[in-house]
Amino acid sequence: MTRDRIKLADVLSAAENAAPVGSVDVVARNLRERFGARYVSFLFVDIVGGRLLRVSEEADTPEGHRADQVPLAGSVYGQVLRTQKPVRVPEGEQGQRVLAPVTNRGDAIGVLELFLTQVSQDALEQVEEAAHALAYIIVTDRRFTDLYHWGQRTASVSLAAEIQRQLLPSAPSCEAAEFALAAALVPAADIAGDTYDYALDHDTLHLSVTDAMGHDVNASLMATLLVNASRGARRAGAELAEQARQTHQALLDHGQRSFATGQLLRIALDGSGAQLVNAGHPWPLQMRDGRVAEVRLAVNLPFGVAAQGPYQVQDLDLRPGDRLVLCTDGMQEREAKSVDLPELIRDTSHEHPREVVRALTAAVTEACDGHPKDDATVLCLDWHGPRAGGRRAHADSGSDPEDGGMRSDERGRHSCVDASRRPTRAVDREGRRDNDDRGDS
Repeated sequence: MTRDRIKLADVLSAAENAAPVGSVDVVARNLRERFGARYVSFLFVDIVGGRLLRVSEEADTPEGHRADQVPLAGSVYGQVLRTQKPVRVPEGEQGQRVLAPVTNRGDAIGVLELFLTQVSQDALEQVEEAAHALAYIIVTDRRFTDLYHWGQRTASVSLAAEIQRQLLPSAPSCEAAEFALAAALVPAADIAGDTYDYALDHDTLHLSVTDAMGHDVNASLMATLLVNASRGARRAGAELAEQARQTHQALLDHGQRSFATGQLLRIALDGSGAQLVNAGHPWPLQMRDGRVAEVRLAVNLPFGVAAQGPYQVQDLDLRPGDRLVLCTDGMQEREAKSVDLPELIRDTSHEHPREVVRALTAAVTEACDGHPKDDATVLCLDWHGPRAGGRRAHADSGSDPEDGGMRSDERGRHSCVDASRRPTRAVDREGRRDNDDRGDS
């Protein structure tokens, strides 16, 4: 096995020279030849977060190909995604499987898997570097091909669901020095119009959660009005009150007497303040110092209700160390009422927001016997506050302020779990994540 550091420039160049649909295969072939691996494989996390789909594999024999779908819950793959650290799985005298997270800015895209006859510390570090590079390749190439959209699907998708998914951000999770966030959407059988959105600019984090009235295609069309009116105002530099007004006006003008609840937030990255507009939406939940409580702010009428005048912009008390959870009423209605959301938020207090939203939506899905009657959407924000240093991608990023914002691939470097000596620490519940791709991604 080579002792040379992996030449990432060569890997990236080979990927760029290949067609977008083939770049992952080129990278896999490069890694197999470089490490003398028996096979190199990439597995993509599906939309609902319950399975991994093997979308690429480079093996030294045709018989090397294995199952196309791998359950995530309780598996070593779930451990890799949860901890964001590579794992070694001994395979007797033949060698070891090495699994590394493929993650970009907090968005856990999938897992890189290699079978190596010998595994040195240097090789582990190179595999981590390759997995990091692979994340950037996938983020770039999925603009040009449906391969990765296909790779996220384990079930057929209705027209309403297709519309809904294109409204969501291309990544369900994001990290910066000041925060970490993740969101998830579990759709009802007949889509009920939920969306979430976020955007980051030089000095502000923008968040929104909306719930359009109705079901199926009509609800998705109303959600389209909501999201694009809000984004259009935001991208034009409008203040929060004007964003709310334009969103409201879009439904009045084009919503066919429909309405929608929602929350719009702006958070200054320098810690100078956070504001919120609440248009008939459930109150946020906030965890501070281990206690979870509703943030009982004033509630205006939903967007699209003609009687509503100017929307009230309210200050939100947000302090470093706080966890803020926004959700739609599908997380609390009917069978979902049996789920104690505050207790679950406390129980997952040391987890990354990715795992929090998986646990919350999985609990609601289970309470509804796998068939929620309403869309259920949750967005979890861990607010670190202004700080110097890089982003924090580690699984417990919401609970360790002492690391100075160090990146997980810097802080966790040289660490690897050996599955033969340490029990698999899997995701507690099988998550549901129906949210990944917007039309321009």
